[in-house]
Amino acid sequence: MVAPDPVAFSIFGFDVMWYGVLIGIGIILACSILYVRAPKYGYDSDKILDVLIISIPVGIIGARAYYVAFNWNSYAGDIVKILNIRGGGLAIHGGLIFGIVCAVLLCRKWNINIKGLMDLAAPSIAFAQSIGRWGNFFNEEAHGGLTDFPINVLIDGKTYHATFLYESLWCFLLFLFLLYFTKRRKFEGQIFLLYAMLYSVERFFVEGLRTDSLMIGPFRQAQLISVVIFAGALALYIVLRRRCCAQGKSADK
Repeated sequence: MVAPDPVAFSIFGFDVMWYGVLIGIGIILACSILYVRAPKYGYDSDKILDVLIISIPVGIIGARAYYVAFNWNSYAGDIVKILNIRGGGLAIHGGLIFGIVCAVLLCRKWNINIKGLMDLAAPSIAFAQSIGRWGNFFNEEAHGGLTDFPINVLIDGKTYHATFLYESLWCFLLFLFLLYFTKRRKFEGQIFLLYAMLYSVERFFVEGLRTDSLMIGPFRQAQLISVVIFAGALALYIVLRRRCCAQGKSADK
């Protein structure tokens, strides 16, 4: 695959990049899916929209702050460069952490069931990621090392692992799986925790192929975060699963 022009269109001489367009499309479609599904699971769509209107911008700010913090040597003292996100530089882990924390705080303030909403939102998050990753393709970034694998991305005459594509496909399949599994949910929080674990597994292995990873000392930051998230989600999954089973046994007595 050869990446086309990263500029989608221009308005009065200002270039609008495909990176931002695709992330925007992913967010809009994901929010639309969430908005439509909300009433089916007992949620007020307008209240959910209120949460999204605040938490999504917070998540974007968090994604940029996270990326800049772990790549500070490239941004120190240059506020214009820090604010310029058209060329890339949004870390998904930062976006998820900031956005989810904001959503949780809003849910507590507005008396919305947090675990249930996280379950409802999980498929939409995966869907948004599957679309947004294509922005990396247009920017010729977030690719892996040199490869002879038939599915690759061509940059400057050389073929590289299309890691953005691997993640995009995984997240879309994860979106479909979570939608399917929602009807078989045993306890609140199960769908979101499955998302956290399954995405972390994929990110850990795909990150190992990338050449532009943010680092913590000798370690790839995204791999460390993925391990922490997977371990935390698995522990919480086991606790909630056992609690659900215990409550079921008590109800049978």
